[in-house]
Amino acid sequence: MIALKSVSKSYGDVLALDRISLQVENGEIYGLIGPNGAGKTTTIKLLVGLLKPSSGQALVNGFDVQKDALAAKKELGYIPDEPFLYGRLTPSELMDFKGSLHNMAREEVEKGKKELLQLVGLFDHRHDLIESFSLGMRQRLVISVALLPAPSTIVVDEPLVGLDPVGMRRVKEIFLELAGQGRTVFISTHMLHVVEEIADRVGVLNKGRLVAEGTLEELRHAQDERLESIFFRLFSEEIK
Repeated sequence: MIALKSVSKSYGDVLALDRISLQVENGEIYGLIGPNGAGKTTTIKLLVGLLKPSSGQALVNGFDVQKDALAAKKELGYIPDEPFLYGRLTPSELMDFKGSLHNMAREEVEKGKKELLQLVGLFDHRHDLIESFSLGMRQRLVISVALLPAPSTIVVDEPLVGLDPVGMRRVKEIFLELAGQGRTVFISTHMLHVVEEIADRVGVLNKGRLVAEGTLEELRHAQDERLESIFFRLFSEEIK
């Protein structure tokens, strides 16, 4: 479960987030959308503890991300938009390293490596150097590494960067599978079709404020209106 309680973030005189409040339940996929500069990445970084809010509170499974940082981070699997990977390692070695950081048993790591690398289609590349991987392969690898400790909450910033259509479809299937297992999935993206296809609820962020939130049905004002038209209508209303 994720909860943001009246979270604000300022960079000097610039208010990046203005009293954001939202909650995401276990087994739910929540899609956060908005134009560039809306505050999506700031929201993600506050949620995973990379930034400190100017005011308000971020909680993961009841743990305050600032006050109970270690407990909160044990619940989190974070998939950034620009993942940093050690190019001279192999996927197998990287997952060994990840497992050691979480004090996972050797048998547990080996089992996880096999299952997760097969899940993302990289098992046959488990002994190849990561520096030889394409952007899409790296993105899929990051997903498998983030899932190794079996986090209850998965936070994703632009999940489909660099993926081909087959990779996109598989990653979306993975998120649906995770939610089906009762895990919380929080996705920030500018790709409206992604949240339209898999999200249970959507939040529209603009100029640091949550301007709309709800299921797709709740956001639609006409039966045949797509998320794209809803988004642009809400955005245009904000800039009038």
